[in-house]
Amino acid sequence: MMKAAIVMGSQSDYPIVEKAEAVLKEFGIAFETRIISAHRTPRVAEDFATHAEENGIEVIIAAAGKAAHLAGVLAAFTPLPVIGIPIKSSTMDGLDSLLSMVQMPKGVPVATVAIDGAENAGLLAVQMLSIKYPELRIAMKAYKLKMEQDVIALDCALNKI
Repeated sequence: MMKAAIVMGSQSDYPIVEKAEAVLKEFGIAFETRIISAHRTPRVAEDFATHAEENGIEVIIAAAGKAAHLAGVLAAFTPLPVIGIPIKSSTMDGLDSLLSMVQMPKGVPVATVAIDGAENAGLLAVQMLSIKYPELRIAMKAYKLKMEQDVIALDCALNKI
């Protein structure tokens, strides 16, 4: 069974995280969503990441703002791919979060999407899982074709073609 985890550093991140959940639901991927702080609950973060693989998780999406260390902390403790969502906070419009996530040291990679880019985090998780699950590859191809058709239809409507 395909399974992802979405971890957010704070409950306040949930309005963004919901968008990643919606993508995973659309593609039929089971997931669990957790609130784990890299700074306030570091032992929980370590335990979660250390046992994620044995708990059936195949990819982790981690959303955090400000110092945004959650994705890196999880990546340090797991061999699974980690996708970071930098959350726009009141400080620096999320640039601080983005820079924290993309400046990971060698050996601790975190694939990072745009600030508040939860939909792309979900889609990247789908694409990663599609390496193992061919049905997801087929679904992703259909998703991209529908996007193309939708844009063409909008262009035709705009130009009365």
